[in-house]
Amino acid sequence: DVQLVESGGGSVQAGGSLRPSCAASAHAYSSYCLGWFRQAPGKEREGVAVVEADGTAYHADSVKGRFTITHDSARNTVYLQMNGLKPEDTAVYTCAAARTLADWSRGRNYWGKGTQVTVS
Repeated sequence: DVQLVESGGGSVQAGGSLRPSCAASAHAYSSYCLGWFRQAPGKEREGVAVVEADGTAYHADSVKGRFTITHDSARNTVYLQMNGLKPEDTAVYTCAAARTLADWSRGRNYWGKGTQVTVS
């Protein structure tokens, strides 16, 4: 079974930083693609960043240069370092895991419960 537990959302002023984390079950961490989607009210869900099991990372164009996805194998945890936050980054950020990058991109994921990020 794949377990994903997020933490570290919150509220911050524009230009600030947050680093939500996603603790995954060991099996998921070692062999799945892990990453973050976000969804703002009235908008479609958007893939933000994902890291493959081999460590290759991808970031959406909207966050390149500001957000970085990293992973800690000792903690089976993936982090999303968010710098230079803008009001348009306000959304529920949800951790997602899938066996393949294609499945992950298509939303065929195991999902966490999500964490709210608010930028004012």
